[in-house]
Amino acid sequence: MITTFLQQTELEESLDKILLPPSDPNAEVQEIPGYKLVYVNGACPRTYRVYKGDSMIGVIFQYITHWSNGVDSLRYAEPVDAAVGLDNFMKVARVSKATTEQSPTEEELLDIEFDALTSEEWERLKRYVPTPETRDLVAA
Repeated sequence: MITTFLQQTELEESLDKILLPPSDPNAEVQEIPGYKLVYVNGACPRTYRVYKGDSMIGVIFQYITHWSNGVDSLRYAEPVDAAVGLDNFMKVARVSKATTEQSPTEEELLDIEFDALTSEEWERLKRYVPTPETRDLVAA
């Protein structure tokens, strides 16, 4: 019973350390140009959450001989290089996702169940004015 209690306490303490934000005075933070690295756990590799401004963009890893970011197979000499590589990857991923996902037209939104519409889609429908070609459509 005592060992279980101690293990539970150790687990809770380790989880608390992992989830510390960069503003916490107990967080181990490294500031590099444009980024903050917050130590999460590990010895080799050491794992750091990478923040750009107030947003976490991902994690990077510190090995004895190099850094890596987990999204490519490159080895970086400096943590800033691993963070920039991660940041660039995330930017490309967002752009790629944005260009491949076309938002539905207003006519397509009219076919979606109203519970499934987002607030942005509702706003689009409020501003929607039917064209002469779609004005004569009749709901079934």
